[in-house]
Amino acid sequence: MSTEELKSRKDRPTGSVHFGDPGYDEAVDHPEEIGDATWGEVCTACCVHDAEGWGKIFVGACVAIFFLYFFLVSLELLGSAAKVLGGCSAGGLMGDNVNPIAGLVIGELATALVQSSSTTTSIVVSLVGSGAIRVQDGIYMVMGANIGTSVTNTIVSMGQMADGAQLERAFAGATVHDIFNLLTVLILLPVEVITHYLYYLTKAMLPDTTKEGEEWEGPIKAIVAPVSDKIIKSNKNVINDIATGKVKSCDDYYPVICLDGIEDYTHCAAKCDKDAGEVKGVDCGQVGLITCDKKRGCPGFFQNGASKHDDTVSGGVCLFLALFMLLICLMGLVNVLQRGLAGMSTRIIYKATNVNGLIAMLIGAGITMLVQSSSITTSVLTPLVGVGCIQLEQAGIQFITINPLRYAVFLHINFSFFSLFQMLPLTLGANIGTTITGLLAAMVADTVDALQVALCHLFFNISGIVIWYPLPFMRKIPLNGARVLGRATRRSKLVPPIYIILVFFVIPLLLLAISSLFEQKTVGFTVLGSFVVVIVAGGIAKFVWWWKKQDGHNKCLTWMDNRTARSECHKTLPEDMQFLKSKVNQLCEHTGLLADEEDVEEGVEKPLMQEVAAADLQAIEDDENEA
Repeated sequence: MSTEELKSRKDRPTGSVHFGDPGYDEAVDHPEEIGDATWGEVCTACCVHDAEGWGKIFVGACVAIFFLYFFLVSLELLGSAAKVLGGCSAGGLMGDNVNPIAGLVIGELATALVQSSSTTTSIVVSLVGSGAIRVQDGIYMVMGANIGTSVTNTIVSMGQMADGAQLERAFAGATVHDIFNLLTVLILLPVEVITHYLYYLTKAMLPDTTKEGEEWEGPIKAIVAPVSDKIIKSNKNVINDIATGKVKSCDDYYPVICLDGIEDYTHCAAKCDKDAGEVKGVDCGQVGLITCDKKRGCPGFFQNGASKHDDTVSGGVCLFLALFMLLICLMGLVNVLQRGLAGMSTRIIYKATNVNGLIAMLIGAGITMLVQSSSITTSVLTPLVGVGCIQLEQAGIQFITINPLRYAVFLHINFSFFSLFQMLPLTLGANIGTTITGLLAAMVADTVDALQVALCHLFFNISGIVIWYPLPFMRKIPLNGARVLGRATRRSKLVPPIYIILVFFVIPLLLLAISSLFEQKTVGFTVLGSFVVVIVAGGIAKFVWWWKKQDGHNKCLTWMDNRTARSECHKTLPEDMQFLKSKVNQLCEHTGLLADEEDVEEGVEKPLMQEVAAADLQAIEDDENEA
């Protein structure tokens, strides 16, 4: 039997499932049944090909690099467009000293608006460095930035909605990042409020002064910027200036003025020399939310004389184009991966990607340091989880074993347990890598306070890893939560958009509104805030009671199943009608009856005809089954 004829794992000597087999999705959902391959098999599958095989690999690699490049460009455009649309709002959010809940929500909303935790943390560090906000407030904001950064890869997972199995895996791979960050904040936020351990830990580590550093642009940024900056380039100074109070609103940046009507960096975006008495709009140009680049000139969406409305419209159009390009590139990248892996044994795929968990963290951190964005790292990994190249959970689980006789001296840890979960450690590494941007911004700020906030961000992520990753039973909490959300997408494809809206916008805005009531420091607003808190707490308690004690869980699942069934019924209704018509025609031919009612013999009553038709239809189906 040739390799091409093998359609079942039972027909293969190793009993393995190959990529593209009919039972591939079921096998990926049960990785413990796949088995293990040898490195010899991996090397053979990777390096032993004929000339035609190498040619296909070369063409596939080129196409994959093409789609990956423009996927990264679309993510860069998405971030720039989001900064243009939400920059003014984000800057206004981060301008004042706030309570811990408000600081957390502001950091999350600002990151969700600008689609970049690196941008948010850099701004927070700059605000602390300039004295606009306190170190303690900056700590809460970077905690919120950790939550907001995972919205991008969650959006990317929705690009695989066409395939239910891929969507389940991709959404689970994306939300494991969300759940880890949410759980970490849930534990460490009250701990920080009560003990201020991050504040005192980092304060003890720092000297009285720091030396000024330099900004560093990652190589991936340098590769995609020539294309993205030709389309649109956001003015990051707007967010920082509004947050620090240098300007009152975005209106102070308009209209856009280019000297002599020449659209280039020198005439439009070059900084004024205040020491020489230069005035914006007279001696030097003025730009708004969209700016020009010193090396690449002004982008396509930049226009001289533009108003705030014009730049906002340009940002909205660019956001739509970025999402469209993101979807197309994601579909192309997934298609290329599927074609390239078709026929490949899952044993070999998982062996090749089964790296030690600590190494996976280092890989995630290293990639994020290079691309300067954890959103890009996790967004690229998400479709790989969807097609089954990277597992949420590795097979062959082995737990920590402790020798009670030597407990105080040494813990016998089977090191291989760190390799259980591949997507999780990669995203944890990305969390570490994204803190480098804040550290670099702190070096530029040249203040100890700015560096302290950046270090707090780093140790916050390290603390989360220490809490949730080493112990298997703790690690299962975010993993099981991600699996539950992934399985929910099988029942309804409305789960991802509803999840994004609720987790990243509705709940944070509700918390911000409640905290703002207590910030007014008046008896009336405090009583109103307390009343709202009681109502919300009662609503949550009622929901939990309904979910646990009144079979709410099953009722919710039944509702989603019924809705999905109705949707599928509507989709297949035309085909079902054609099938029924063909069966009716077969029945008419078999019985000799005419199809039209007026041609039926007068002596035969309609109920009798229906019974005869049903019996003959059953006979036809029995004959087909026997055949």
